[in-house]
Amino acid sequence: MSNFSKDAHLSPSTLHKDVPMAATRDGYGIGVVETGKKDESVVVLCADLTESTRSQGFKDAFPNRFIEMGVAEQNMAVVATGLALNGKIPFVATYAVFSPGRNWDQIRISACYNEAHIIFIGAHAGISVGPDGATHQAMEDIALTRTLPGMTVLVPCDAEEARKAIHAAITAKGPVYIRLGRNATPKFTSENTPFAIGKAQIFREGTDVAIIGAGPIIHSALVAAAELEKQGISCEVINMPSIKPIDHDAIEKAAKKCKAIVTVEEHQIMGGVGSAIAEVVAQTVPVPIEFVGMHNSFGESGTPDELLKKYRMDAPAIEAAVKKVIKRK
Repeated sequence: MSNFSKDAHLSPSTLHKDVPMAATRDGYGIGVVETGKKDESVVVLCADLTESTRSQGFKDAFPNRFIEMGVAEQNMAVVATGLALNGKIPFVATYAVFSPGRNWDQIRISACYNEAHIIFIGAHAGISVGPDGATHQAMEDIALTRTLPGMTVLVPCDAEEARKAIHAAITAKGPVYIRLGRNATPKFTSENTPFAIGKAQIFREGTDVAIIGAGPIIHSALVAAAELEKQGISCEVINMPSIKPIDHDAIEKAAKKCKAIVTVEEHQIMGGVGSAIAEVVAQTVPVPIEFVGMHNSFGESGTPDELLKKYRMDAPAIEAAVKKVIKRK
């Protein structure tokens, strides 16, 4: 824990086997009820996946502000736009393969073109969806959403950060996309861990390589950094939950300090978190970058751990990428 940033306020059990586990979708379930209590304009729309998206709690607490749309994701985006333009704050919850996967046109024209304040919840994203297989493993959703004008894109690293992202999304302007996972992952941030749209957080101090990414894979980055420290390699680990707007200053400082970067994400490396970071680096402080993520492939059915290992998105894969990028410095 000695190299963990004091400002990060990470859990003392972060690298322990008994670290608490919860899915990022659980953080949404808690956060949306909390925001619903504070603001009566909050409504939730769901596409026949109420329990899976963790929208059930909101439905139970505020049945008159919950709308079951059925399996009609395109219509759901349009209805949400109408609600937003009439003073409501709609949360649109379904699987990421369906939203933005199936209703991208409606999100683009109805929501973004009208600058409607809608929070789109993309649940069950990433390869760690597991046994559901390639058809339900959204690996392209960040790329689809971050290119849209006016869209804010958030990727929480754990359930607590997901809860904070829900509260932050309420105060944002225009449409917001929040990416969530199905699998229970380490809950290692705390109530005191800072979170703000457009800001990154340094979770671990280091000097040789900056590991920058978003989502639950950040915990694997911390595990990898701890192992690399034993080998004499000092890694800075930066959590980048706000993909758009992205923290240019944090990326530039990391590039200047470490002179090499490894990006980590549970998403296609084309158009995702790594691409967003590389765009900043190319314009500010060009340094060698290695990309950990999905490399132009679909996933398959398997357990989350099996798939993360096979497709090189686990802690050993991050360690290998760090050693590779050091040789390029």
